[in-house]
Amino acid sequence: MERSDTEVDGFLAGVEGPRGDDLRALDRILSEELAGLERVLWEGTMWGGTEQRIVGYGGISQPRPRGASVEWFLIGLAEQQRHLSVYVNAAEDGEYLVKRRAAGLGKVKVGSAAMTFGSLADLDEAAFRSLLRRARELTPEAR
Repeated sequence: MERSDTEVDGFLAGVEGPRGDDLRALDRILSEELAGLERVLWEGTMWGGTEQRIVGYGGISQPRPRGASVEWFLIGLAEQQRHLSVYVNAAEDGEYLVKRRAAGLGKVKVGSAAMTFGSLADLDEAAFRSLLRRARELTPEAR
């Protein structure tokens, strides 16, 4: 995946229906909690081979287990075929933050560094905001 020149607001405006409304509402929350950090659309093929468009908040250098670090985002927001995804590339005490806080985030499924949910109504907003603030605290180098 690579940073895109596509305007984030234009991309979000083009997503129709309830899912688009949820994406724009999540973008407002993310933009509030991560004010001052970059907000960029990433486009391309993810590691699993799927084409993605992810709004990334906060640029970071992400270490890779085998190989050089890659430029990436602290938090990412994406629409998938059947759900919404939020990627949180912050860890505390050796464990990804979303895994540590999974129980309080609402009706979400959690992977290593990602959570998925059907709609904004499934997400506990207060817990989500707290997670975002903690991710930012843990990653002071984010730009």
